[in-house]
Amino acid sequence: MKTRLLVLISFAILMIPCVVTAADQEEPTIYVIKQGDTLWGISERFIKDPNYWPNMWSKNGQVTNPHFVYPGQKVRVFPDRLELVNPVKASAAPAQKGSTEKEADKLAEVAAEKSYTVYGTEGFLLEKDVQPAGSIVGVQHDRIIAGDDDIVYTDIGALHGAKSGDSFSIFRRDVTVTHPVTSEVMGVKVTPLGTLQVTDVEKKASRAIVTKTTKEITPGSYLMPYQQNRRHEIPLKTTSRDLKGYIVESYSGTSVIAAGDIVYIDLGSAQGAEVGNMLYIMRDVVLDQRYVEGRVDKLPQELLGALVILETGKKVATALIVKSIDAIYRGDRIVSLTK
Repeated sequence: MKTRLLVLISFAILMIPCVVTAADQEEPTIYVIKQGDTLWGISERFIKDPNYWPNMWSKNGQVTNPHFVYPGQKVRVFPDRLELVNPVKASAAPAQKGSTEKEADKLAEVAAEKSYTVYGTEGFLLEKDVQPAGSIVGVQHDRIIAGDDDIVYTDIGALHGAKSGDSFSIFRRDVTVTHPVTSEVMGVKVTPLGTLQVTDVEKKASRAIVTKTTKEITPGSYLMPYQQNRRHEIPLKTTSRDLKGYIVESYSGTSVIAAGDIVYIDLGSAQGAEVGNMLYIMRDVVLDQRYVEGRVDKLPQELLGALVILETGKKVATALIVKSIDAIYRGDRIVSLTK
């Protein structure tokens, strides 16, 4: 009996390394990324957790855009996690004669990374401590609307440093924007209308010609020092610090915000926000206290989408909604993901 017991114990001891080795060698499922796949969608599909993808992005420096990855890349799918396989660099040696053109095209295929384009017409919040250079006080022949090549009059003159040939950007003054949570005045929403060039200068006034219009120009429009509003691309940039804030207004002024919309947020350069930062839009889940009975304190926040900062002021910024999986509203929270 004792001999039999010793044999069983010895057998069990010998089996332990095998069990450990088998566990260590657990083979994950390999998924090959296809055109149009996103980390967001892959996370939701394989581990039923759409909130997991920021972990993949933060651990893979080669993925600069978390919503667009490369076809042909491979993902290791484990029951509780996903891992991107580092891409293998193509060999400089010529392809073997047996390789087909189709295979070569597949190996060379790369998804063009989504670029975020600024057109210069997005508008911004003119903060309360920033004043316009002046305004348009009239249009020639007492007209109420000015267009290309029309003559307008401004309240900027030689006393303000203006001289013939100076250019100014024209903006429409829209609504005063208050913070949806604190009620603090964040600034005035302004929309670009075009540009003008000063032709004649008096002491406190000037005459100018409208050189470009994107929208109708009327008396009362703000003037700011000229900035060339040219189309350009915004590359993503990882945040250098934790950022937390709110969406305070949208360009359109509509209550429901979605992907493609321009919004204004309460984070600027003073808080460390930079052009190209991607922030994530969250919302607190409010519990019906009738069913809680003190057992639950707080639920995880809902992830609603993501935005990219296009332009920053001191305490505010203009941003583009690049992803929305649910309706977004003024007052929704925004947070960063630092590496």
